[in-house]
Amino acid sequence: MPNDESLRNYGAHRKALELFDLVVADLTPLAKEPALQRLVSQQFASTDSVASNIEEGFGRGSRPVPFHFHSPSHFHSSSHFSMIITRSPLRVSLGGGGTDLPSYYREFGGFVVAAAIDKYVYITKHRTFQPEIIIKYSKLERVRSVNQIEHPIIREALMLVGITDPHIELTSMADIPGGTGLGSSGSFTTALLKALHAHKKNIVSPAELAEQACDIELNKLGEPIGKQDQYIAAVGGITAFTFHPDGRVEYRPCAVSEETLFNLEDNLLLFFTGYSRSASAILKDQNDRSKRSDPAMLDHLHFTKELGRQSLAALESSRLEEFARLMDVHWQRKKTRSSGMSNAPINDWYDHAMAHGALGGKLIGAGGGGFLMFYAGDKTKLRHAMREKGLQEVRFRFDFEGSKVVAQN
Repeated sequence: MPNDESLRNYGAHRKALELFDLVVADLTPLAKEPALQRLVSQQFASTDSVASNIEEGFGRGSRPVPFHFHSPSHFHSSSHFSMIITRSPLRVSLGGGGTDLPSYYREFGGFVVAAAIDKYVYITKHRTFQPEIIIKYSKLERVRSVNQIEHPIIREALMLVGITDPHIELTSMADIPGGTGLGSSGSFTTALLKALHAHKKNIVSPAELAEQACDIELNKLGEPIGKQDQYIAAVGGITAFTFHPDGRVEYRPCAVSEETLFNLEDNLLLFFTGYSRSASAILKDQNDRSKRSDPAMLDHLHFTKELGRQSLAALESSRLEEFARLMDVHWQRKKTRSSGMSNAPINDWYDHAMAHGALGGKLIGAGGGGFLMFYAGDKTKLRHAMREKGLQEVRFRFDFEGSKVVAQN
Protein backbone atom coordinates (compact mmCIF):
# COMPACT_ATOMS: atom_id res chain seq x y z
CA MET A 1 0.00 0.00 0.00
CA PRO A 2 1.26 3.55 -0.65
CA ASN A 3 2.59 5.48 2.32
CA ASP A 4 2.13 9.12 3.34
CA GLU A 5 5.38 10.18 1.68
CA SER A 6 4.43 8.76 -1.71
CA LEU A 7 1.02 10.41 -1.38
CA ARG A 8 2.65 13.80 -0.76
CA ASN A 9 4.67 13.36 -3.95
CA TYR A 10 1.59 12.48 -5.97
CA GLY A 11 0.92 15.53 -8.19
CA ALA A 12 -2.86 15.19 -8.30
CA HIS A 13 -2.98 14.99 -4.52
CA ARG A 14 -0.95 18.19 -4.17
CA LYS A 15 -3.37 19.91 -6.53
CA ALA A 16 -6.28 18.57 -4.49
CA LEU A 17 -4.77 20.11 -1.35
CA GLU A 18 -4.31 23.43 -3.13
CA LEU A 19 -7.91 23.35 -4.35
CA PHE A 20 -9.15 22.51 -0.89
CA ASP A 21 -7.16 25.32 0.79
CA LEU A 22 -8.15 27.82 -1.89
CA VAL A 23 -11.84 27.13 -1.44
CA VAL A 24 -11.52 27.33 2.35
CA ALA A 25 -9.84 30.72 2.05
CA ASP A 26 -12.51 32.03 -0.35
CA LEU A 27 -15.45 30.73 1.65
CA THR A 28 -14.30 31.87 5.10
CA PRO A 29 -15.50 35.50 4.71
CA LEU A 30 -18.83 34.35 3.24
CA ALA A 31 -19.44 31.96 6.15
CA LYS A 32 -19.91 34.94 8.48
CA GLU A 33 -23.17 35.80 6.70
CA PRO A 34 -26.08 33.72 8.11
CA ALA A 35 -27.98 33.85 4.81
CA LEU A 36 -25.01 32.28 2.98
CA GLN A 37 -24.06 29.56 5.48
CA ARG A 38 -26.10 26.83 3.77
CA LEU A 39 -24.55 27.66 0.37
CA VAL A 40 -21.09 27.76 1.93
CA SER A 41 -21.66 24.37 3.55
CA GLN A 42 -22.75 22.85 0.24
CA GLN A 43 -19.76 24.32 -1.63
CA PHE A 44 -17.36 23.08 1.01
CA ALA A 45 -18.90 19.58 0.92
CA SER A 46 -18.50 19.46 -2.86
CA THR A 47 -14.84 20.45 -2.71
CA ASP A 48 -14.15 18.06 0.16
CA SER A 49 -15.74 15.21 -1.82
CA VAL A 50 -13.61 15.91 -4.92
CA ALA A 51 -10.39 16.23 -2.95
CA SER A 52 -11.07 13.20 -0.78
CA ASN A 53 -11.94 11.05 -3.78
CA ILE A 54 -8.55 11.83 -5.32
CA GLU A 55 -6.86 10.78 -2.11
CA GLU A 56 -9.03 7.66 -1.74
CA GLY A 57 -8.36 6.62 -5.31
CA PHE A 58 -4.64 6.78 -4.69
CA GLY A 59 -4.77 4.61 -1.57
CA ARG A 60 -6.50 6.24 1.32
CA GLY A 61 -7.01 2.80 2.86
CA SER A 62 -3.33 2.69 3.78
CA ARG A 63 -4.02 4.96 6.77
CA PRO A 64 -6.69 4.78 9.48
CA VAL A 65 -7.67 8.47 9.11
CA PRO A 66 -7.69 11.00 6.25
CA PHE A 67 -4.33 12.62 5.54
CA HIS A 68 -5.26 16.29 5.35
CA PHE A 69 -8.88 17.18 4.79
CA HIS A 70 -10.90 18.39 7.72
CA SER A 71 -14.06 20.43 8.12
CA PRO A 72 -13.79 23.92 9.67
CA SER A 73 -16.50 24.29 12.30
CA HIS A 74 -17.99 27.46 10.82
CA PHE A 75 -18.87 25.65 7.57
CA HIS A 76 -21.34 23.21 9.08
CA SER A 77 -24.97 23.31 8.19
CA SER A 78 -27.07 24.34 11.17
CA SER A 79 -29.36 21.32 10.72
CA HIS A 80 -27.08 18.29 11.29
CA PHE A 81 -23.53 17.33 12.21
CA SER A 82 -21.72 15.95 9.14
CA MET A 83 -19.60 13.42 11.08
CA ILE A 84 -20.52 11.70 14.34
CA ILE A 85 -18.66 8.89 16.12
CA THR A 86 -20.23 7.03 19.03
CA ARG A 87 -19.24 4.03 21.09
CA SER A 88 -20.83 1.61 23.56
CA PRO A 89 -18.90 -0.72 25.87
CA LEU A 90 -19.02 -4.49 25.83
CA ARG A 91 -19.76 -6.25 29.12
CA VAL A 92 -19.06 -9.15 31.42
CA SER A 93 -21.88 -10.59 33.52
CA LEU A 94 -20.96 -10.97 37.20
CA GLY A 95 -24.10 -12.71 38.44
CA GLY A 96 -27.72 -13.51 37.68
CA GLY A 97 -27.33 -13.80 33.91
CA GLY A 98 -30.35 -15.34 32.20
CA THR A 99 -32.95 -13.94 34.60
CA ASP A 100 -33.22 -10.80 32.44
CA LEU A 101 -35.29 -12.57 29.75
CA PRO A 102 -38.95 -11.49 29.65
CA SER A 103 -40.05 -15.14 29.69
CA TYR A 104 -38.67 -15.33 33.23
CA TYR A 105 -38.80 -11.85 34.80
CA ARG A 106 -42.43 -11.17 33.76
CA GLU A 107 -43.42 -13.99 36.08
CA PHE A 108 -40.77 -13.96 38.80
CA GLY A 109 -38.68 -10.80 38.42
CA GLY A 110 -35.02 -10.85 37.43
CA PHE A 111 -31.74 -9.67 38.95
CA VAL A 112 -28.37 -9.25 37.23
CA VAL A 113 -25.00 -7.74 38.15
CA ALA A 114 -22.98 -6.72 35.09
CA ALA A 115 -19.86 -4.69 34.37
CA ALA A 116 -19.02 -2.63 31.30
CA ILE A 117 -15.44 -3.00 30.04
CA ASP A 118 -13.14 -0.83 27.95
CA LYS A 119 -13.73 -2.80 24.76
CA TYR A 120 -16.18 -1.08 22.45
CA VAL A 121 -18.49 -1.15 19.48
CA TYR A 122 -18.12 2.03 17.41
CA ILE A 123 -20.56 3.64 15.00
CA THR A 124 -19.62 6.40 12.59
CA LYS A 125 -22.29 8.46 10.87
CA HIS A 126 -21.47 10.67 7.90
CA ARG A 127 -23.59 12.71 5.53
CA THR A 128 -23.27 11.49 1.94
CA PHE A 129 -23.02 13.96 -0.93
CA GLN A 130 -25.20 11.94 -3.29
CA PRO A 131 -28.74 10.86 -2.29
CA GLU A 132 -28.05 7.33 -1.07
CA ILE A 133 -27.84 5.36 2.15
CA ILE A 134 -24.52 3.54 2.62
CA ILE A 135 -24.25 0.88 5.33
CA LYS A 136 -20.87 -0.72 6.11
CA TYR A 137 -20.58 -3.68 8.46
CA SER A 138 -19.55 -7.22 7.48
CA LYS A 139 -21.41 -6.38 4.27
CA LEU A 140 -21.74 -3.21 2.17
CA GLU A 141 -25.21 -1.93 1.40
CA ARG A 142 -26.09 0.94 -0.94
CA VAL A 143 -29.80 1.70 -1.07
CA ARG A 144 -32.11 4.62 -1.79
CA SER A 145 -34.57 4.28 1.08
CA VAL A 146 -34.63 3.03 4.67
CA ASN A 147 -37.07 0.19 3.99
CA GLN A 148 -34.59 -1.30 1.49
CA ILE A 149 -31.91 -1.83 4.17
CA GLU A 150 -31.22 -5.52 4.82
CA HIS A 151 -29.61 -5.13 8.25
CA PRO A 152 -32.64 -5.44 10.55
CA ILE A 153 -31.31 -3.46 13.54
CA ILE A 154 -30.10 -0.55 11.41
CA ARG A 155 -33.35 -0.46 9.46
CA GLU A 156 -35.48 -0.46 12.62
CA ALA A 157 -33.26 2.09 14.38
CA LEU A 158 -33.53 4.57 11.51
CA MET A 159 -37.29 4.13 11.49
CA LEU A 160 -37.55 4.51 15.27
CA VAL A 161 -35.57 7.76 15.31
CA GLY A 162 -37.45 9.01 12.25
CA ILE A 163 -34.58 9.39 9.80
CA THR A 164 -35.71 9.08 6.18
CA ASP A 165 -33.29 11.47 4.46
CA PRO A 166 -31.26 9.39 1.93
CA HIS A 167 -27.97 11.19 2.63
CA ILE A 168 -26.43 9.07 5.37
CA GLU A 169 -23.50 6.69 5.68
CA LEU A 170 -23.20 4.39 8.70
CA THR A 171 -20.17 2.25 9.54
CA SER A 172 -19.72 -0.15 12.45
CA MET A 173 -16.48 -1.38 14.00
CA ALA A 174 -15.74 -3.38 17.14
CA ASP A 175 -12.74 -4.13 19.33
CA ILE A 176 -13.96 -7.73 19.68
CA PRO A 177 -16.19 -9.53 17.16
CA GLY A 178 -19.77 -10.55 17.83
CA GLY A 179 -20.76 -14.03 18.94
CA THR A 180 -18.19 -14.09 21.74
CA GLY A 181 -20.48 -13.65 24.76
CA LEU A 182 -19.72 -10.01 25.58
CA GLY A 183 -23.09 -8.53 24.64
CA SER A 184 -22.05 -7.05 21.30
CA SER A 185 -25.57 -6.88 19.88
CA GLY A 186 -26.78 -4.64 22.71
CA SER A 187 -23.64 -2.52 22.42
CA PHE A 188 -24.13 -2.18 18.67
CA THR A 189 -27.77 -1.14 18.99
CA THR A 190 -27.16 1.44 21.71
CA ALA A 191 -24.16 2.96 19.90
CA LEU A 192 -26.21 3.15 16.70
CA LEU A 193 -29.16 4.83 18.42
CA LYS A 194 -26.79 7.23 20.18
CA ALA A 195 -25.36 8.29 16.81
CA LEU A 196 -28.80 8.70 15.21
CA HIS A 197 -30.10 10.76 18.14
CA ALA A 198 -26.98 12.95 17.98
CA HIS A 199 -27.70 13.41 14.27
CA LYS A 200 -31.21 14.61 15.13
CA LYS A 201 -29.90 16.59 18.13
CA ASN A 202 -32.14 14.59 20.46
CA ILE A 203 -31.24 14.36 24.14
CA VAL A 204 -31.93 10.85 25.47
CA SER A 205 -31.15 9.41 28.89
CA PRO A 206 -29.26 6.11 29.28
CA ALA A 207 -32.50 4.42 30.37
CA GLU A 208 -34.36 5.72 27.31
CA LEU A 209 -31.53 4.59 25.07
CA ALA A 210 -31.55 1.10 26.61
CA GLU A 211 -35.33 0.77 26.36
CA GLN A 212 -35.31 1.80 22.70
CA ALA A 213 -32.60 -0.79 22.00
CA CYS A 214 -34.64 -3.43 23.83
CA ASP A 215 -37.75 -2.45 21.88
CA ILE A 216 -35.90 -2.98 18.60
CA GLU A 217 -34.24 -6.29 19.49
CA LEU A 218 -36.91 -7.94 21.64
CA ASN A 219 -40.20 -6.50 20.40
CA LYS A 220 -39.72 -5.49 16.77
CA LEU A 221 -37.27 -8.26 15.80
CA GLY A 222 -38.47 -10.90 18.27
CA GLU A 223 -35.02 -12.00 19.44
CA PRO A 224 -35.20 -14.42 22.43
CA ILE A 225 -32.71 -12.41 24.45
CA GLY A 226 -32.63 -10.44 27.69
CA LYS A 227 -32.25 -6.77 28.62
CA GLN A 228 -28.96 -6.67 30.52
CA ASP A 229 -26.76 -6.10 27.46
CA GLN A 230 -28.61 -2.99 26.29
CA TYR A 231 -28.79 -1.52 29.79
CA ILE A 232 -25.18 -2.09 30.83
CA ALA A 233 -23.98 -0.74 27.45
CA ALA A 234 -26.04 2.43 27.90
CA VAL A 235 -25.29 2.92 31.62
CA GLY A 236 -21.75 1.60 32.05
CA GLY A 237 -20.00 0.88 35.33
CA ILE A 238 -20.45 -2.10 37.65
CA THR A 239 -24.21 -2.06 38.01
CA ALA A 240 -27.00 -4.06 39.63
CA PHE A 241 -30.23 -4.36 37.62
CA THR A 242 -33.65 -5.40 38.84
CA PHE A 243 -36.14 -6.45 36.17
CA HIS A 244 -39.71 -6.14 37.40
CA PRO A 245 -42.64 -8.24 36.14
CA ASP A 246 -44.37 -5.09 34.82
CA GLY A 247 -41.39 -4.36 32.57
CA ARG A 248 -39.76 -1.66 34.69
CA VAL A 249 -35.99 -1.80 35.09
CA GLU A 250 -34.30 -0.33 38.15
CA TYR A 251 -30.55 -0.06 38.42
CA ARG A 252 -27.90 1.27 40.75
CA PRO A 253 -24.10 1.33 40.76
CA CYS A 254 -22.63 -1.36 42.98
CA ALA A 255 -21.12 0.05 46.17
CA VAL A 256 -17.66 -1.36 45.50
CA SER A 257 -14.68 0.14 47.31
CA GLU A 258 -11.78 1.54 45.34
CA GLU A 259 -9.47 -1.22 46.58
CA THR A 260 -11.98 -3.88 45.52
CA LEU A 261 -12.34 -2.25 42.12
CA PHE A 262 -8.57 -2.35 41.59
CA ASN A 263 -8.38 -5.95 42.76
CA LEU A 264 -11.15 -6.95 40.36
CA GLU A 265 -9.42 -5.26 37.44
CA ASP A 266 -6.10 -6.87 38.35
CA ASN A 267 -7.37 -10.39 38.99
CA LEU A 268 -10.31 -10.93 36.60
CA LEU A 269 -8.78 -12.49 33.48
CA LEU A 270 -10.49 -13.10 30.13
CA PHE A 271 -9.40 -15.85 27.72
CA PHE A 272 -10.88 -16.41 24.28
CA THR A 273 -11.87 -20.01 23.61
CA GLY A 274 -11.75 -19.60 19.84
CA TYR A 275 -15.42 -20.57 19.56
CA SER A 276 -18.05 -18.10 18.35
CA ARG A 277 -21.75 -18.81 18.57
CA SER A 278 -25.19 -17.26 18.30
CA ALA A 279 -26.62 -16.31 21.68
CA SER A 280 -30.12 -16.39 20.21
CA ALA A 281 -29.85 -20.08 19.36
CA ILE A 282 -28.88 -21.03 22.92
CA LEU A 283 -31.26 -18.62 24.64
CA LYS A 284 -34.18 -19.83 22.52
CA ASP A 285 -34.10 -23.13 24.40
CA GLN A 286 -34.18 -21.32 27.75
CA ASN A 287 -36.90 -18.98 26.48
CA ASP A 288 -39.12 -21.79 25.22
CA ARG A 289 -38.72 -23.88 28.36
CA SER A 290 -39.43 -20.88 30.60
CA LYS A 291 -42.62 -20.15 28.67
CA ARG A 292 -43.69 -23.77 29.22
CA SER A 293 -42.91 -23.39 32.95
CA ASP A 294 -40.41 -26.23 32.71
CA PRO A 295 -39.65 -27.08 36.38
CA ALA A 296 -35.94 -27.80 35.83
CA MET A 297 -35.36 -24.56 33.93
CA LEU A 298 -37.28 -22.42 36.41
CA ASP A 299 -35.43 -24.03 39.32
CA HIS A 300 -32.14 -23.25 37.61
CA LEU A 301 -33.08 -19.60 37.01
CA HIS A 302 -34.32 -19.16 40.60
CA PHE A 303 -30.97 -20.52 41.78
CA THR A 304 -29.06 -18.23 39.37
CA LYS A 305 -30.96 -15.16 40.61
CA GLU A 306 -30.10 -15.97 44.21
CA LEU A 307 -26.44 -16.45 43.24
CA GLY A 308 -26.56 -13.01 41.63
CA ARG A 309 -27.71 -11.43 44.89
CA GLN A 310 -25.02 -13.31 46.83
CA SER A 311 -22.40 -12.18 44.28
CA LEU A 312 -23.42 -8.55 44.76
CA ALA A 313 -23.16 -8.93 48.54
CA ALA A 314 -19.68 -10.47 48.20
CA LEU A 315 -18.51 -7.63 45.93
CA GLU A 316 -19.87 -4.89 48.16
CA SER A 317 -18.29 -6.43 51.25
CA SER A 318 -14.93 -6.93 49.47
CA ARG A 319 -15.06 -10.73 49.85
CA LEU A 320 -13.52 -11.47 46.47
CA GLU A 321 -12.57 -15.08 47.20
CA GLU A 322 -16.24 -15.71 48.00
CA PHE A 323 -17.19 -13.96 44.76
CA ALA A 324 -14.81 -16.29 42.90
CA ARG A 325 -16.35 -19.33 44.62
CA LEU A 326 -19.83 -18.21 43.56
CA MET A 327 -18.63 -17.90 39.97
CA ASP A 328 -17.55 -21.53 40.07
CA VAL A 329 -20.85 -22.63 41.64
CA HIS A 330 -22.71 -20.75 38.91
CA TRP A 331 -20.69 -22.37 36.13
CA GLN A 332 -21.03 -25.91 37.49
CA ARG A 333 -24.81 -25.41 37.60
CA LYS A 334 -24.99 -23.57 34.27
CA LYS A 335 -23.32 -26.45 32.42
CA THR A 336 -26.32 -28.63 33.22
CA ARG A 337 -28.82 -26.18 31.70
CA SER A 338 -28.47 -27.52 28.14
CA SER A 339 -26.22 -29.79 26.10
CA GLY A 340 -24.89 -26.87 24.05
CA MET A 341 -23.70 -24.91 27.07
CA SER A 342 -20.16 -26.32 27.03
CA ASN A 343 -17.98 -28.90 25.29
CA ALA A 344 -14.97 -31.09 26.04
CA PRO A 345 -12.25 -28.52 25.20
CA ILE A 346 -13.95 -25.80 27.26
CA ASN A 347 -14.32 -28.16 30.22
CA ASP A 348 -10.66 -29.14 29.90
CA TRP A 349 -9.50 -25.49 29.80
CA TYR A 350 -11.65 -24.64 32.80
CA ASP A 351 -10.31 -27.53 34.87
CA HIS A 352 -6.75 -26.66 33.84
CA ALA A 353 -7.26 -23.07 34.96
CA MET A 354 -8.69 -24.13 38.30
CA ALA A 355 -5.61 -26.31 38.87
CA HIS A 356 -3.24 -23.46 37.97
CA GLY A 357 -4.12 -20.34 39.91
CA ALA A 358 -7.84 -19.68 39.30
CA LEU A 359 -10.14 -19.45 42.33
CA GLY A 360 -13.33 -19.52 40.26
CA GLY A 361 -14.62 -18.77 36.81
CA LYS A 362 -17.28 -19.27 34.18
CA LEU A 363 -18.02 -18.98 30.49
CA ILE A 364 -19.26 -15.46 29.78
CA GLY A 365 -22.59 -15.01 28.01
CA ALA A 366 -25.21 -17.50 26.89
CA GLY A 367 -22.70 -20.37 26.58
CA GLY A 368 -21.29 -22.57 23.85
CA GLY A 369 -18.18 -20.48 23.23
CA GLY A 370 -16.77 -17.00 23.58
CA PHE A 371 -14.69 -16.07 26.62
CA LEU A 372 -13.76 -17.86 29.82
CA MET A 373 -13.41 -15.45 32.74
CA PHE A 374 -11.54 -16.36 35.92
CA TYR A 375 -10.80 -14.67 39.20
CA ALA A 376 -7.14 -15.47 39.81
CA GLY A 377 -5.42 -16.19 43.09
CA ASP A 378 -2.13 -16.44 41.19
CA LYS A 379 -2.57 -14.53 37.94
CA THR A 380 0.98 -15.13 36.67
CA LYS A 381 0.61 -18.89 37.04
CA LEU A 382 -2.84 -18.78 35.43
CA ARG A 383 -1.64 -16.74 32.47
CA HIS A 384 1.22 -19.14 31.81
CA ALA A 385 -1.09 -22.15 32.09
CA MET A 386 -3.66 -20.77 29.65
CA ARG A 387 -0.96 -19.64 27.25
CA GLU A 388 0.33 -23.22 27.20
CA LYS A 389 -3.18 -24.28 26.17
CA GLY A 390 -3.11 -21.79 23.29
CA LEU A 391 -5.77 -19.41 24.65
CA GLN A 392 -5.47 -15.71 23.93
CA GLU A 393 -5.95 -13.32 26.86
CA VAL A 394 -7.80 -10.02 26.45
CA ARG A 395 -6.85 -7.56 29.19
CA PHE A 396 -9.42 -4.98 30.21
CA ARG A 397 -10.44 -2.26 32.62
CA PHE A 398 -13.97 -1.25 33.55
CA ASP A 399 -15.84 1.46 31.68
CA PHE A 400 -17.89 3.97 33.68
CA GLU A 401 -19.17 6.13 30.84
CA GLY A 402 -21.58 3.88 28.97
CA SER A 403 -22.80 4.86 25.51
CA LYS A 404 -21.34 8.19 24.46
CA VAL A 405 -20.58 10.50 21.55
CA VAL A 406 -16.82 10.31 21.01
CA ALA A 407 -16.57 13.01 18.32
CA GLN A 408 -18.75 15.20 16.12
CA ASN A 409 -18.08 18.06 13.76
